[in-house]
Amino acid sequence: MELFHPALIPFTAALIVLGLIATLELVGLLFGVAFSGLVDSALPEFEFDADAEFEMDAELGGDGGPLHVDGPDMPDMPTAGPLSQFLSWLCVGKVPVLILLAAFLLGFGLSGLIIQEVSQGLLGIYIWPILVAIPALIVALPTTRYLGLSIAKIMPKEETDAVSRNAFIGAVATIIRGEAEQGKPAEAKLRDVNGTTHYILVEPDQSGLKFAQGNEVLLVKKSGSIFQAVINTNPVLGSS
Repeated sequence: MELFHPALIPFTAALIVLGLIATLELVGLLFGVAFSGLVDSALPEFEFDADAEFEMDAELGGDGGPLHVDGPDMPDMPTAGPLSQFLSWLCVGKVPVLILLAAFLLGFGLSGLIIQEVSQGLLGIYIWPILVAIPALIVALPTTRYLGLSIAKIMPKEETDAVSRNAFIGAVATIIRGEAEQGKPAEAKLRDVNGTTHYILVEPDQSGLKFAQGNEVLLVKKSGSIFQAVINTNPVLGSS
C-alpha cells in the first residue's frame, strides 16, 4: 500500500496527526505539562453529560455534602440543544478533547485505508477519497464514542462520583507534577467529600507566584477546567 498515494492522503494525514498528538502528550509528560488539560482549558466547559442529574442530587446536599446549587446553569439542563446532545454522545466533558480527537483520527484514518485497500484488491483501483471519507466518517464517530466511554471508565483522572467540580472551590489540593505559574498550570490532586480522588490543573491566582511539587494550595476560583489557587497557610486545612 502506498500510504502517500493521492487517494490515501486524507487518511494517512489523519494517522500522522494522531502520531503528532501522541508525541506531544509524551513530551508533555516528560516536562510535567498535561497538554490535553491545557486544550480543555481553552474550550468552554460542558455540563451536559449523562451524569448531570446525579450531580444535581449531590449538590443539593446529599450525605453530608454542602448545599450547592448553580442557579444560572439549572434552566439550561432540560433544554440541551442538538449540538450539546451530540457532543455529550461523543463523551465530550467526560474525556479530554485531545484524546477524543485522537480516537476520531484513528477511526477515520484506519477505516479509510481499509476501504481503499479492499477497493484496490477487488476492483484494482482506489475510490475517489471524498466518497471514501463518508463511510470513514460514519465509522469514526461511533469509534470515538466507544473509545471515549472505555477510556472514561479506566482513566483515574476522571470524576467517578457525582460531585460537581465547582464544589472543589474552597478545598485544598496538593501539587503532584510540574511547577505552576500563571498561564502554566500544574497537575494537582484532592479528595472530595465522598473520598474520591480527583486530578485537576491548578495555577496561582496572582502573577509572580509559583507552586512547586508537594505544595498544598487552596482553590479559590475556577476558569474553564483550570483552578486558581493560593498557598494554603492554615494547618487545620489540609489535603487528604
